[in-house]
Amino acid sequence: MKAVHFGAGNIGRGFIGETLAANGFEIKFVDVNEKIIDALNEKKSYTIQLADESQKEITVTNVSGINNAKNPEKVVQAIADADIVTTAIGPKILKFIAPLIADGIVARKAAGSQNKVDVIACENMIGGSQNLKKEVYTHLADEDQKYADEMIGFPNAAVDRIVPLQKHEDPLFVSVEPFKEWVVDEHQMKAPEIKLESVEYAPDLEPYIERKLFSVNTGHATVAYTGKYKGYTDIGSAIVDEQVLEQLKRVLKETGDLLIAKWNFDRESHEAYQRKIIGRFENKYLSDDIARVGRTPIRKLGYDERFIRPIREAKGRGLSYEALLETVGMIYTFDEPNDTESQELKKLIADKPIEEVVKETTGLDDHELVTQIVSSYQKALANK
Repeated sequence: MKAVHFGAGNIGRGFIGETLAANGFEIKFVDVNEKIIDALNEKKSYTIQLADESQKEITVTNVSGINNAKNPEKVVQAIADADIVTTAIGPKILKFIAPLIADGIVARKAAGSQNKVDVIACENMIGGSQNLKKEVYTHLADEDQKYADEMIGFPNAAVDRIVPLQKHEDPLFVSVEPFKEWVVDEHQMKAPEIKLESVEYAPDLEPYIERKLFSVNTGHATVAYTGKYKGYTDIGSAIVDEQVLEQLKRVLKETGDLLIAKWNFDRESHEAYQRKIIGRFENKYLSDDIARVGRTPIRKLGYDERFIRPIREAKGRGLSYEALLETVGMIYTFDEPNDTESQELKKLIADKPIEEVVKETTGLDDHELVTQIVSSYQKALANK
């Protein structure tokens, strides 16, 4: 069985690649990172280490790489021959790989392939695969779209595994947490006979995606922004601070109340899930740089993202969102010199009235919420 995976970074190798390899796939990693692609082609294997007391090592074999900047035709051919296509490249990069996937679909049609294949975007976003599908279809002619409608699935997925920022002598070596969760929407699959062990298949993915986004992503970002606000530079040091930990628990209580009300999650089970998340953040082997976890603050302030969406929905249901608001106020004070979006946000605040900046970054037109966020930012600024 052959897999094409876009993104040979730590998450690609340490999570998606490991899972595909454990299911017997030969994996072609697609990336523009020449060093990693060359190393994959030279070694044909790499090592993963679990970030816990065991320090267990797992060897992933039968892998190679394609540099899509230098050899796009090889990527197209690989997609033409693939049994599954996956991505872990970041939501903003999906549109850039869409033309290659479209060309791969056209190549499958030209070859008369009647093998159905699923393209699964394993990204921290709601509706990632369907978003990728829209981008791909803009590069397909009508006849090719008809073929894709029949033969190519774009099932959405929810993925969860912390892979901290790291540097090793071996560019392929990657340390990952033992916990992992990968859930796929089986209703959107075109090749349901290909089901991966350790991957969960659900009839309705949205509850899982929101649970992960509003718990793990909102929680991790809360530790980062609260920690940065209090002067810390890494997650491990920040979460030991009682005030940071308390802020995390308050935020998770608010998102938890929303998730339970919206999706009818069992409260006891959900609270156990939250405790597991806090334990993961507290894992000393997983401490990550706040600069990395907090990067791209403008994206994280988006209308459907990890803070504004639960705030909007909690308000709509008459639920508390005070701690979420406080965290959003701190995001507007986030100043990371090496992050483009952080500096862009800083410039916006310097150049425009804060109310305008809040509207522009969040997409909100709810005057009451905008006013509350402005107030939260001003309070954060005054107490800094």
